[in-house]
Amino acid sequence: MTKTKQHFDIRPLSDALGAEIRGVDLSQPLDADTVAAVTDAWHEHIVLLFRDQDIDTDRQIVFAEHFGDVGVRSRPAERRPEGADYNASIMLVSNVKKDGKYIGSLPDGEMWFHHDMCYDKAPHKGTFLYAMELPSTGGNTQFANMYAAYDKLSDDMKQRVQGQRALQIYDFATRETVDISDDISKYKHEIQPVTITHPVTGRRALYVNPLITARIEDMAEHESRAMLDELFAFADDPSIAYEHEWRLGDLMMWDNWCSCHARTDFPASERRMLRRCTVKGQPLHE
Repeated sequence: MTKTKQHFDIRPLSDALGAEIRGVDLSQPLDADTVAAVTDAWHEHIVLLFRDQDIDTDRQIVFAEHFGDVGVRSRPAERRPEGADYNASIMLVSNVKKDGKYIGSLPDGEMWFHHDMCYDKAPHKGTFLYAMELPSTGGNTQFANMYAAYDKLSDDMKQRVQGQRALQIYDFATRETVDISDDISKYKHEIQPVTITHPVTGRRALYVNPLITARIEDMAEHESRAMLDELFAFADDPSIAYEHEWRLGDLMMWDNWCSCHARTDFPASERRMLRRCTVKGQPLHE
């Protein structure tokens, strides 16, 4: 297939972050100039939306490959739903069942703000999520601009978090936080900086989240909890957030290094299915 240059428009989705890319057909090959322009828009807006796309798994992966090597799922096989598709790069986010078994992961309910793969030594830099089936209401994805979350910290807090590191830990069997009084060796975990310098943009971002960040290292438990509670205030700040109401055919891509995302609740009796892949990243530093 011939790679063609696609002229597109960029429409901001909110004052905080996010933009819709209009005029790009992801079912068609993209030339280098188009990819470069989309990449620039991604770094500027953090979250990009492509509406009315008709793409299969292969085309989704081909699109993601423009931005890096496609990531491999970190969920251990024994923690995957029995009916899951075991494609190494694709995860279905779904409550749909086949023969009584879930075909995907993260089936129901609300999810707190989190960074994808922050429990990995080299956190994946981008996530690509495509809407295939949707409930009549709810299941929205909320995004928070973590550059803005850092910028809004007081000067005192910026000094206090400098040089601090935090435990990021996740239990694939639940959507709840991990009890770190338990043996954490059985959970995927990594120590990450509390703030990072984005490897591409050079901007500072807050890198903690309510779902996966469990404690500040080398700090008393009560001090760690107090600091995290203060840092987690970003999750309740609408001025740095955008909430996306999905439509069929939406593909969203977001930068995991400088954004968090969450999911709102939706009717458990209604089907929801989205297809996800990621692109690999690198170790992050303050």
